[in-house]
Amino acid sequence: MITQQSQIKINLPLALKEFLESRANRFDMPMASYVRHLILKDVSEIDFPNFKISDSSEKKAKKALSEKSKSIKVKNVKDYFKKL
Repeated sequence: MITQQSQIKINLPLALKEFLESRANRFDMPMASYVRHLILKDVSEIDFPNFKISDSSEKKAKKALSEKSKSIKVKNVKDYFKKL
């Protein structure tokens, strides 16, 4: 699975940058990996919010699951949709 990624740029005081570099070097890690590790360590204790699905979407999902036995296997999707 490919995870989407983004890039950030941060400005740090020189002393903090040097401290981070020394800590990263201590663990034989690139500084970006060390900072990523610190962020992951920080957010690992946070629960991501869960949102309740809407009633109409829940009904549609339940209906789709109940009709799963009626599903068909499509070998060529393009041909299938051309015939609709």
